Amino acid sequence: MLVFSGQRVVLPGRTEPCPAMIEVSRDTGKITKVLEKAANKPEYPEETEFVELSPDQILLPGLVDVHVHLNAPGREQWEGFKTGTQAAASGGVTTLVDMPLNSIPSTTTVSNLKQKTDRATDSCYIDVAFWGGVVPDNSEDLVPLVEAGVKGFKCFLCNSGVDEFRHVEEEDLHRALPKIQHKGRKMLFHAELGDRDEESSHSHRAYSTFLKTSPESMEESAIALVARLTEQYAPLQTHIVHLSASSALPILREARREKKLPLSVETCIHYLTLEAEVVPEGRTDYKCCPPIRGRANRDALWQALQDGDIDFIVSDHSPCTADLKRLDEGNFLKAWGGIGGLGLGVSLIYTECQKRNISICKLVEWMSSKPAAWIGLDGQKGGLKEGADADLVIFDVSKSFTISTDDLYFKNKVSPYTGMQVDGRVVKTFLRGQAVFDVKASDPFLDSAKGRLLL
Repeated sequence: MLVFSGQRVVLPGRTEPCPAMIEVSRDTGKITKVLEKAANKPEYPEETEFVELSPDQILLPGLVDVHVHLNAPGREQWEGFKTGTQAAASGGVTTLVDMPLNSIPSTTTVSNLKQKTDRATDSCYIDVAFWGGVVPDNSEDLVPLVEAGVKGFKCFLCNSGVDEFRHVEEEDLHRALPKIQHKGRKMLFHAELGDRDEESSHSHRAYSTFLKTSPESMEESAIALVARLTEQYAPLQTHIVHLSASSALPILREARREKKLPLSVETCIHYLTLEAEVVPEGRTDYKCCPPIRGRANRDALWQALQDGDIDFIVSDHSPCTADLKRLDEGNFLKAWGGIGGLGLGVSLIYTECQKRNISICKLVEWMSSKPAAWIGLDGQKGGLKEGADADLVIFDVSKSFTISTDDLYFKNKVSPYTGMQVDGRVVKTFLRGQAVFDVKASDPFLDSAKGRLLL
């Protein structure tokens, strides 16, 4: 048996961390009992191992990131299953869901999914599930993908940026959505409509030039379309990935609150921690689509999280090689759009929560329990409760640090977060009771790849 004990443990339903003990079976990798510290301490067998947390350490459930691009097979020079899942473990993420692009081939058929799972087998340091993709010509492949175990499907309403994953038109969706309408899976939308106007006489090194190519109206139009499709194809559960524009929130409120449509929403770490006003000239590592918007927009997204109008937070880790980011020339219009940040999220969001007087229990709700339940893993992931997988994270709130490339465990160490001062660091991550990351170890990844594929 393994027993975790601390004065600050995040338990389900609590608004603040509390004293508790978590008993874990090494045989099953499950939590066998949760004890409030007020209870009498049980007698344990002599061979029991204890993990005692310091007063500055908080015990969290493993985080669940449902929006990650691991890019394998085909683009492992961007990221791969080993490096991506190691980076996730370094930030307390113990479960992630891999996006159907930018791998080659994309996850749009069962045979393509098999190529991906073959590459992932024995390479993952945490548990990994998979999204399938909807493209113009694969409506007949959707039900077989459901039967093969994908959690749902993603599509683009605008150019995806890669030729092998084409965006869909509304008529494509009317062919695809009836196929999965009653299959109990999610339909995810990259919600931007229209073409970006990238012809500009203004400096291509200025972030403001890029920002003008992706106005809020692109998100508003797309989300209005998704709301109409949700109404037509309920009970199909639809989802807006990486909400950037707070101006679209009234459309979402009407769909969710007034019409009670099964439409969920996520936003990203970068939209909650970065702002357009301070993006340096030529720093194309800040480029993503939809774009990072202004300070007032960021504040509105935070308020929407607290009001329940946004359901949870993801990384949208979408890395590429340094040359594709065009850092040498700083051309925002030509650079690849995607943020590298897997593993940094809990420190970045905790820092913002501290500024906004938000409990770490809300962080756990937004980054663990809600996404776990949303993908159907409630009771297995996302909470320190009896019967759940013993995915645990020791987070030390006394460990403030400035993010450097040494803190980036993903393959291409390009990120707008470098140089940021943050509060709190993951010092140890456990997957089913086994340590998979220890920041103090000479090799911080302590075990061979023990992650499972959740199909």
